[in-house]
Amino acid sequence: MSNSENNLVEAMKVLLADSYLLMLKTQNYHWNVKGPSFFSLHTLFEEQYRELFEANDEIAERILTIGHNAPGSYEAFSKLANIKEETETIDSRTMVERLSKDHERLAKDAQDLIKAAESANDDVSVDLGVRRRDVHQKAHWMLSSHLEK
Repeated sequence: MSNSENNLVEAMKVLLADSYLLMLKTQNYHWNVKGPSFFSLHTLFEEQYRELFEANDEIAERILTIGHNAPGSYEAFSKLANIKEETETIDSRTMVERLSKDHERLAKDAQDLIKAAESANDDVSVDLGVRRRDVHQKAHWMLSSHLEK
């Protein structure tokens, strides 16, 4: 495997791991959010974790399409991921702050994928990265808007 192909596969695996852990964290927050913004955040978190669920499948299938195995365990994801699971009980504002930062992180992961895919001359993976970057930049913006006073 060439260096550019190796970089591409690793970038996709990191994107998958971070996406999966963000999906889990977002679903956790969906279940446990409380407070005056309950309904709007409960709804927003559900939309976001459902979108991430679909994205995880697309990313994993792309890894398989280019001839590699997709990671699929918490152990593998934990080793690859920049995003960490939520283990605390936190208030809704902190939930929004953490998700906003995590989406910002995933936008960076997507940008890393774009660069690696360009180096490997893989236009399909570039497209995947561009679409994921757009989703995460928008999610970051939406969540950040909840933090304004």
